[in-house]
Amino acid sequence: MPERQRISAEAPGAYTLADFAAEVRAGLGKPGQKELPSKYLYDEVGAALFEVICALPEYGLARAGERLLERHAPEMVERLAVPVVVAELGSGSGKKTRWLLEALSRRQAVTYCPIDISRAALARCRQELGQIDSVSLVGFERAYLDGLLEVAARRREGERLLVLFLGSTIGNFDRPAGIEFLREVRRILAPGDALLLGTDLEKPVPDLLLAYDDPLGVTAAFNLNLLARINREFDADFNLARFRHQVRWDERERRIEMHLVSTADQSVTIPKADLTVRLRSGETIWTESCHKYNLEEVAPMAIRSGYRCDAQWVDQEWPFAQSLFMAL
Repeated sequence: MPERQRISAEAPGAYTLADFAAEVRAGLGKPGQKELPSKYLYDEVGAALFEVICALPEYGLARAGERLLERHAPEMVERLAVPVVVAELGSGSGKKTRWLLEALSRRQAVTYCPIDISRAALARCRQELGQIDSVSLVGFERAYLDGLLEVAARRREGERLLVLFLGSTIGNFDRPAGIEFLREVRRILAPGDALLLGTDLEKPVPDLLLAYDDPLGVTAAFNLNLLARINREFDADFNLARFRHQVRWDERERRIEMHLVSTADQSVTIPKADLTVRLRSGETIWTESCHKYNLEEVAPMAIRSGYRCDAQWVDQEWPFAQSLFMAL
């Protein structure tokens, strides 16, 4: 009989409140363009809103990635040496990962290690994937590389690692930083390990702008929740009615940018971060970047960061690629 999955969780958090406060001070206290790291968008409220975004008709990215996994998971896992341990960076609810885990579990018992800074996302992941036979789930509430280091340290002799980075999160890095991140992942891996990388491909700019500024306002709520989170956690007095969500396309960098625009001259106090922020009307806080790729640049990314691109699968309905990188 197949072995019933086992679930455990391991969690000192991915960052401390002091870390968060330091990054708020650094990002909002700087002269010129103010910034907040996109990782802080994903508290319990933000993670739930992002799940809704993924279901919106305008946001085709998530469905494209999932379609590729549903259609090609058996072919993907056939390219892997077994036994393999699966580690997913930024797992979210794990819904899209089911196809891979089910395909792998037909070949072997699988240990699946979702790594996410959101405790709520890991809880949803356990609910989503907790009933798959022959899959053991061990969640890590960690930053990507910290969690991956722990997974790699626990692997048994002869086990391969398959790292999943599926949702085009690589696009949150600018291109040089993205290459450096892939190199950091490669330093943790052994030759013969694999990385399945999702990349959102270039498409008409109006489609991209609509994907990040939907008519229902869910993405706007997701973005504004970052200020609400700072209010909750640091006793700040951001008035959300004095900000609006704005999306921009940077043609030179080939990226979508999400901003929060101050609609008035205002002063905001953040007591627990020991900071007062003054914003002019029209000034923005930059919260996220989403770089878009063309298919021809993905394989060279693999070579530059210590892999070879073994195979690619491309969705035609919403141009998106899943690429299997093998560690050299």
